[in-house]
Amino acid sequence: MVSLSVTTHSRTELVDITSKVQEIVEKTGVNSGICFIYVPHTTAGVTVNESYDPDVARDITTTLSRLVPSNFRYEHTEGNADAHIKSVLVGSFQAIPIEKGRLALGRWQGVFFCEFDGPRERKCLIKIISG
Repeated sequence: MVSLSVTTHSRTELVDITSKVQEIVEKTGVNSGICFIYVPHTTAGVTVNESYDPDVARDITTTLSRLVPSNFRYEHTEGNADAHIKSVLVGSFQAIPIEKGRLALGRWQGVFFCEFDGPRERKCLIKIISG
């Protein structure tokens, strides 16, 4: 398993980690298999979505902030209840097929680390399975 460090700069941010994950896949030499990506944080997540147009990531963060506002009257009083809820909506895990040594993503797809309680130094755990 490989730990990938991710530095975030905003409270809510989607960071494109596709190239870093692809580098990890290439270093393993696995030609065909699965790349598992797990985020071991309760206020962050990981998703696959369009990476070509940066407006898509902004639209996602803006919409999540509208759906789950930070200033709602939550029972959790630590000040980051919205971040916990957003991470549940996005999820903390992705499984991406590997074909011919490459992540089998669609033409416009990328892998995004989703920060909801930043800025912080975070990590993603990456496990490559051959087969």
